[in-house]
Amino acid sequence: MGTWRDGNGTLTLGTGSEVREVPLRIAASYRARARGLLGVDGVEGALLITPCGSVHTFRMRFAIDVAYLDRGFRVLAVRTMKPGRLGLPRFRARHVVESEAGAMEGWGLRPGTRVRVSVPVVRDVSPPAP
Repeated sequence: MGTWRDGNGTLTLGTGSEVREVPLRIAASYRARARGLLGVDGVEGALLITPCGSVHTFRMRFAIDVAYLDRGFRVLAVRTMKPGRLGLPRFRARHVVESEAGAMEGWGLRPGTRVRVSVPVVRDVSPPAP
């Protein structure tokens, strides 16, 4: 996927009978990336911030799990961050996925895991030209 837009999607982990789909909010614009999870009391599913190589938790109300992904959506590192912390930039990180602390362990998300991100396809429903 070349151009990202703010919106909703699905984060898919695993294969075969071990597939897990997680609701995903995508933050691709400057405004959405800067806001992230600030001002919320929790997150259902996860937030994808792209492009992104590092995050902070200043003014956050809860601890989060952070997964750093490379261009191919392979997990480089997973960290849990308490509020008021500054994460170090990750070499080769292109995307970051954030969720509530403990969620990623439950999903089986760990370094080396490859994830998929899918977004709904918007069809053009305009009538054909005469």
